[in-house]
Amino acid sequence: MQYKDYYKTLGVARTATADEIKRAYRRLARKFHPDVSKEPDAENRFKEINEANEVLHDPKKRAAYDALGTNWRAGQEFRPPPAGAGAGAQANGGETTDFADLFANIFDRAFRSDGREPRRGRRGDDHTVKTTITLEDAYHGATRQITVEVPDGVVNGQPRFRSRTLNVRIPEGVTPGRQIRLAGQGGASANGGAAGDLFLELDFAPHPHFTLDGKDLKLRLPVAPWEAALGATVTVPTPGGAVSLKIPPSSQSGQKLRLKGRGLPGLPPGDVIALLEIVNPPVINDAARELYRLMAERLAFNPRLELGM
Repeated sequence: MQYKDYYKTLGVARTATADEIKRAYRRLARKFHPDVSKEPDAENRFKEINEANEVLHDPKKRAAYDALGTNWRAGQEFRPPPAGAGAGAQANGGETTDFADLFANIFDRAFRSDGREPRRGRRGDDHTVKTTITLEDAYHGATRQITVEVPDGVVNGQPRFRSRTLNVRIPEGVTPGRQIRLAGQGGASANGGAAGDLFLELDFAPHPHFTLDGKDLKLRLPVAPWEAALGATVTVPTPGGAVSLKIPPSSQSGQKLRLKGRGLPGLPPGDVIALLEIVNPPVINDAARELYRLMAERLAFNPRLELGM
């Protein structure tokens, strides 16, 4: 394994201040972040940059790292190659050893004298953001490119956010409030641990015809007076396509008719619930007016009878 010059990785001098190291890390992290970078080998470069920053931003770790340039002894002897030499690191009688692993081992022994296991890097924070999908996405399932605003640290005491564009698979049958977990897409660890997770909480865009009730879909279905009175078969929209629905004779406004299994997919699937609404034809001419007059005369119907009126 080659000697890893962390100063060279960040592009700073060995005399760089903490602020210079911080600025260099942020600039390179933005440039090579795998989610946005178009640079070749961005993922490996991003890992190298994080590894270097993990050591150099911490004064104790940096001091231990700098000490390895001479002769460090902590259970074994190790002499790294001179800065910039790029030769293999030799330890344990000539066996080639990865410098980063060896350094981590030496550092833990040197600074953890309490006998406990070396500390692992703290896992990054989980983040939850809301995103809006369509009813059709939930019914059929879909892959959507979604842009979200996620926390990205704190500047001057205020949270900072950045936009991220992700390709997300929407499973069929999801309902409002459901969360989709994107492993490793949350906050980055500040000290080399695993990244947190990003949870997308789903919200639904308003639909022109349907409202959601769990996996059931409610639909306001206008019908003509004669369709409700005499019975009829009408065409009804559903997310899976138009279907026929039988209106029973003597149906009333507010009556519910159920299309079994036509709602959102699931085990069991939801239903489409049609809520009947009788719509009267407008009086647009004398013929229509005469027809209504004859109905009033011959039917003798009192819709307020149950009110005692």
